[in-house]
Amino acid sequence: MKLKALIVDDEYPARQELRYVLSKIDNVEVVGEATNAEEALTLIKALDYSILFLDIAMPGMNGLELGAAIQELAQQPHVIYVTAYDEYAVKAFDVNAVDYILKPIDEKRLRRAVNKVLRLTRESSEGRGLAGGVAAVGPTIRIDRLPAEKAGKTVLVNEGDIIYIFTEGDAVYLKTFADRYLAHFTLKELEARLNPNVFFRTHRCFIVNLHKVKEIIPFFNGTYSLVVEDKERSEVPLSRAQAKKLRRILGF
Repeated sequence: MKLKALIVDDEYPARQELRYVLSKIDNVEVVGEATNAEEALTLIKALDYSILFLDIAMPGMNGLELGAAIQELAQQPHVIYVTAYDEYAVKAFDVNAVDYILKPIDEKRLRRAVNKVLRLTRESSEGRGLAGGVAAVGPTIRIDRLPAEKAGKTVLVNEGDIIYIFTEGDAVYLKTFADRYLAHFTLKELEARLNPNVFFRTHRCFIVNLHKVKEIIPFFNGTYSLVVEDKERSEVPLSRAQAKKLRRILGF
């Protein structure tokens, strides 16, 4: 499997160094470079990249802002931040980065990050194949429960009991009717693992169980709030980009 990659960094030497290190990794093909976030966003909308290597400190829109903007797109490449600054790691994972690598680049560290993306891409492809009726190769065990943590104990949460999933800081939580559980997956991993006919990514920080949505309330500038059937009747945000997809699914 070859991952189509885009490098985004305003410094030419940094792009060249990263391209050189990536040339040693068989599973990555660098097919584009961008010198700023605005240029990168145009390229991402034009081509289905698998992986994005992204700097943070750039003129104009910075890498974190680009990471947030990507979460609003229908097709979202996996993001690996490559930066000289260590203080933005928490914010990077808040926009669902797969990994955060400090410069100067360590080849082994970069390989591990690429392997994470390969695993996520394969899991997503397998999920789509099974949904389309393609038989899996080899034995597959699939249970409808997710391991999560509460009060220091690992709990298996029934997928049907999950009302929505959200990020808070650098943590991901599963929300049921009356409780919330700390998940051991990223939102991107959960999106690939859960049934796409039931669970829908509404926002860069939220996934909702569509069977648990009670009301859809217009909010502002094409966005909505989804009122869900938990104890608190919580409101889950629905971004403008995802609202278009949901309107097609629900026919409203």
